[in-house]
Amino acid sequence: MSMNGWPIIKLLPHKTNFHFVKYAKGFAVLSAILTVAAIIGCFYPGLNLGIDFRGGASMEVAKPAGQVLELDKLRGAVSGLDLGDVQVQGIARRDTNLDDGSTAIVRFQVPENEDQTAVVQKVEGAISQAVGEVGYSGVSVVGSKVSGELLTNGVLALVVAVVLMFLYIAFRFPWQFGIGAVAGLLHDVALTFGLIVALRMEFSLNLVAALLTVIGYSMNDTVVVFDRLRENLRKYKVMPLREVIDLSINETLSRTIITGLTTVIVLIVLAVFGGEALRGFSITLAFGVVIGTFSSIYVGAPIILLWGVDRSGGGKADATPVKLGMASRP
Repeated sequence: MSMNGWPIIKLLPHKTNFHFVKYAKGFAVLSAILTVAAIIGCFYPGLNLGIDFRGGASMEVAKPAGQVLELDKLRGAVSGLDLGDVQVQGIARRDTNLDDGSTAIVRFQVPENEDQTAVVQKVEGAISQAVGEVGYSGVSVVGSKVSGELLTNGVLALVVAVVLMFLYIAFRFPWQFGIGAVAGLLHDVALTFGLIVALRMEFSLNLVAALLTVIGYSMNDTVVVFDRLRENLRKYKVMPLREVIDLSINETLSRTIITGLTTVIVLIVLAVFGGEALRGFSITLAFGVVIGTFSSIYVGAPIILLWGVDRSGGGKADATPVKLGMASRP
């Protein structure tokens, strides 16, 4: 069956005529405020670094199905061992994916001068003594040196990804397009970090993977809009630039909605049924898809209107309605 036969596709109009540029200034102010707030949030209160980047250990503690695990006793038992910051959180069972109060994840720090295996065994003994017979699974231990290296490599991966995307745009499009693409990309990364801070999600390697995926998705969506814009600039040489931008976004709107909606639906299902390990990844990526679509429309393209386009081939930017050409590129 072709896509045109799907009921949801029939609900989308074949042609739209929304005036996106008309509201660009208001959304630009909103985006600037949210971006600044997100950047500030990364330093205060700061990211909730997980075991991967802070060092320490985590384990799942579970009683038999139907028996309630007393989180206060669990927390008190581990806190009494003087292992620094201790976090206890109830989660759904692995076998049923239901949160019946019988399972929790425990996170604690491992002192540098103590044997990791011995510390984990001591924690398990204290927990068993406090709450009775329980099972342990998913034990993960990361040393402080390794966690520092992982944090450095994670940040480096994000920086390299942004730089490579910038080089790709610089090679494929005129510099005015590059400014819009990079601005949109930085906007998406900043706001996604802001979501992580606002929801106090544990910043782990999973979220680094989500951020890298957001960067790729955001750039892909931006390139689709920019490709159509470049084609229309050559096709409608006397049309005002703001109208060409509106036309290009409207022509790619149905594709953007279909792609974004199907991706978000899958990620919502993954967040609900994928368990604790994938919930943060799914939420972060779903938000990144939505905000990436927004930035392609209200951050990347309007910046081109601000700078104008090269109409003479000599590097001079001009947004004059009458001579709105663009130097042809090979």
